[in-house]
Amino acid sequence: MQSQDVPPRHAPSRTHRAGAAPSRTGPVGEEQAAAALVEHYPRLVRLAYLVLPPDLGRSRRVLTAHALAQRAVPRGRRRSSVLPAQRPGRAGPGAGTRRDDDPGYACLREQVLRTALVAARPRTGPFRLAAPPPLLPQVWGLRLFPRSGGADALALDQRLATLSAPARAAYVLRALEQLPDPDVRELLRAAGVSDPGGALASANGVPAHPGLLSSPEFDPCALQARPTDLPRRRRHTKAVLAAAAALAVCGALVALPDGGWGPDGAAAPAGAVNPAATAALDPGRLTRVPPAAWRTSARTDFSVWPARGPLTGDPALLRRALAVWARPGGTVHVSATPGTATGGPAGPPQLLYAGEVDTARVVLLYDGLRVVRYAEPKDGTRGAALDFARVDGATGAGASALVLDRADGNVRYLTAPWVTKAAQRDLTRPESAVKPLPLAGGVTAPLASPAVRSGGCASWGVLQLTDASGTHLATDLGELVPAHLTAGRPGAAGEASDAQGLRAWAPFACSLAAERASGVRSVNAWAYAEQPLPDGSGSGTWVCTRAETWRGAGTAALAQFRTPGGPAGAVVAKGTDVPACGPRDPQVLAGVLWKSAAGSWYLLAAGGEDTASISATGGITASGRGPLLAVRAGQGARADLTGRLTDGRTVTGLR
Repeated sequence: MQSQDVPPRHAPSRTHRAGAAPSRTGPVGEEQAAAALVEHYPRLVRLAYLVLPPDLGRSRRVLTAHALAQRAVPRGRRRSSVLPAQRPGRAGPGAGTRRDDDPGYACLREQVLRTALVAARPRTGPFRLAAPPPLLPQVWGLRLFPRSGGADALALDQRLATLSAPARAAYVLRALEQLPDPDVRELLRAAGVSDPGGALASANGVPAHPGLLSSPEFDPCALQARPTDLPRRRRHTKAVLAAAAALAVCGALVALPDGGWGPDGAAAPAGAVNPAATAALDPGRLTRVPPAAWRTSARTDFSVWPARGPLTGDPALLRRALAVWARPGGTVHVSATPGTATGGPAGPPQLLYAGEVDTARVVLLYDGLRVVRYAEPKDGTRGAALDFARVDGATGAGASALVLDRADGNVRYLTAPWVTKAAQRDLTRPESAVKPLPLAGGVTAPLASPAVRSGGCASWGVLQLTDASGTHLATDLGELVPAHLTAGRPGAAGEASDAQGLRAWAPFACSLAAERASGVRSVNAWAYAEQPLPDGSGSGTWVCTRAETWRGAGTAALAQFRTPGGPAGAVVAKGTDVPACGPRDPQVLAGVLWKSAAGSWYLLAAGGEDTASISATGGITASGRGPLLAVRAGQGARADLTGRLTDGRTVTGLR
């Protein structure tokens, strides 16, 4: 929940404060890193200890934290990805240049964070083995653990245990290292976290306790010692001796000529040729769908797209595309939507397009689960690109267009064979005229792409496609498959191309920028409430936009609020991987601090039509019947929202 003035402005851009921008550092030598390790060793071990999962057990968690800190010193020279510049006004331990401006410490912190996140990653598979214990340091016959703390420390440790490892890392960097959110986001991304924004959002659920994190209860360098289980140790010694004897016997059997077991079982030798893999690289065996197959097929997906383009008969181009797909070289730029495998085809794929587009030769291929785009310059093959996108389950409007090329801020699409007309329109202006796009062999004329635009958002161009089933809208979010736009209550949403859908999307179109390059399949806008403003100046509109992804995970729900006369809505709350605003549970609850024209502050909250009552706790205590709540509040106040539905269930507010 955030404050909002009248009229609401665009959601603030995520920029660094003056003097707090991340900066690049030069290479860090081994001696410099070793000196930083000695100086800041307790801090680095504490950081690793807090990020590691508590279910490791306190003794093993302590030893693993020490091992990660000791292995952080780079071999040779290494460049740190992110070093927060000195933040004026910092006080206390680590202020000034003692830690924040030390490139050695920044390098070690990033490496400790990266290895701690890897060690905390959940293991999968039939056995789900935990992370192996560290080789060094080792302690035999003793259990080591930090001093026991009070109830507050225990409660905080239990709350941190419920977070994911990236969320714990975000919480520790924010509370212990006192880094601002932009620096935390950059450091998490450098450490390999795929969704830093989601980690920060999850960390918001745990109140900040920097004093507790610096207390002896979380200090893995101030330890207590206790003996291990002595009877159990004796039993383990006997078991180890028996296992060693059995291993010696098995090793002797394996060494016997003609009687040992091969490491790969019944597999063919490593140099053997797989016939299916060989066939997949033969351009003569590509699947080519007849041009009229889609007219008689019951399916409306990529499997009935015909092969189009003037270069479908160029075997050399097709062979290069297949070979690069199977074995991309070091100079090939490879990209993939999140959750998309980048391996070679299992068999001969389907050819969708081959031709020259702008300054490149482009080939589109489909293997039943993925669409792959190969592009090379017209004057050679250096600088080739290979793009992957998941399309499993795509049908109808979701399989109506693919991106052929982006150049000079524009995008060209290849449309489905059943598309009869294409046009572009400005989603921010529902009454504006539609501009027809000529189709040549299914390829559209170029149109402005919002995915490659930087700076402010004054318009949002979308692709409008017409076929026998109706008119659909799709938007370019920087990937191969444009995202399908819908509007309405989840589970009963319709196309965003009708008048009601266009009016619902217009004030909130620019919020689509937050979903770029996230593997988004579709985005729905649901206008779930109209709330009269307390000062009688009109009614505000509550809209929830939800982005569904091809991989299933990573869905994002944004609660947005717009006051009357405002040009655009503002994002006031967000949820990642939550059921809110989705077809599984079409419920939502969000709130905002709103300032009237007279200067009075109010808490405004709204839920869906099934919300029977709303209550606020924390900085504001209030409750009301029905799906709307409006109460006086102080500037900067924070509140936790809880709603009760008509069926008795409870729903919590997005944050």
